[in-house]
Amino acid sequence: MIRHVVLFRWKEGVDDAHVEGVKAALGRLPGLIPQLVSYSYGADLGTAPTTLDFAVTAQFETVEDFIAYRDHPAHQAFIADHVVPFVDERLAVQFTEP
Repeated sequence: MIRHVVLFRWKEGVDDAHVEGVKAALGRLPGLIPQLVSYSYGADLGTAPTTLDFAVTAQFETVEDFIAYRDHPAHQAFIADHVVPFVDERLAVQFTEP
């Protein structure tokens, strides 16, 4: 299994309404991208000053399935509409789960 993890730091001024819109948009992706085995996302709980603001994790059977997700038009539209204009910092990692 392949695990994909993405962390975001929102730009100054991003409000709760935008974050709720991000959650709603992410909630639609599993129905559109069959390669997703599992999908989780949410805002940071704010328990430490060094954390980022939002996380997404996804699980895939193969690297090819991850690439299909990465390049899927619905995922690319999500990034263009909800991420690029609003994110100050983005970190990501993909790894093979034991």
